[in-house]
Amino acid sequence: MARVKKGLNAHKRHKKILKLAKGFYGSKSKTFKAANPAVMRSLRSAYAGRKLKKRQYRQMWIARINAAARMNDISYSQLMNGLKKSGIEINRKMLSEMAIYDAAAFAQLCETAKKAVK
Repeated sequence: MARVKKGLNAHKRHKKILKLAKGFYGSKSKTFKAANPAVMRSLRSAYAGRKLKKRQYRQMWIARINAAARMNDISYSQLMNGLKKSGIEINRKMLSEMAIYDAAAFAQLCETAKKAVK
């Protein structure tokens, strides 16, 4: 049986990693040995970052809703409880947008929530 050399496959793999490492500092963008762990770490961080992004957006929406709700004399938790009791299903992203761009409609929702809580 003929001998199989792995040079071609290794070269492809190295090129793939170095392409991902483009723009890294110093030898991390030039040599495979330095680039490989840096790329692996950056891919891990990117995966975690995509999850964190969702968390941070939700946090921001809640802060905006709370600020707008307090302007209408109701806390965030009471607002959400009131909306749930009155059967209004609206997500936090849309509530946040309403608080910013349509204050009158948001005020109506706050009034509805106040009535449902009492």
